[in-house]
Amino acid sequence: MEKENKKILLVEDDQNFGAILKDYLMLNDFEVVLAKNGMEGFEKFKKDTYDLCILDVMMPYKDGYTLAKEIREKNKEVPIVFLTAKTMKEDVLKGYKVGADDYLN
Repeated sequence: MEKENKKILLVEDDQNFGAILKDYLMLNDFEVVLAKNGMEGFEKFKKDTYDLCILDVMMPYKDGYTLAKEIREKNKEVPIVFLTAKTMKEDVLKGYKVGADDYLN
């Protein structure tokens, strides 16, 4: 029986970092869907099922906090991890408040 790869929604507006992280995750047997902004990320989330969402905070059209809140309204179970350069205590607390399971910077 073949094991099924875990599916990750990666939402990152930095094209270079997004591509490198996607490749790294795929090399480690994850299936990765990359979205380049919050709006695109939510559209992809609505159309499929994911085992994990990795979100940037600062993105065009819709920031990661707003996206996380919308994801939580649709699915209370999927783990959400923020991966961002925003390190202020207020930013971290806001991330957890909107439903993040972890906040990495």
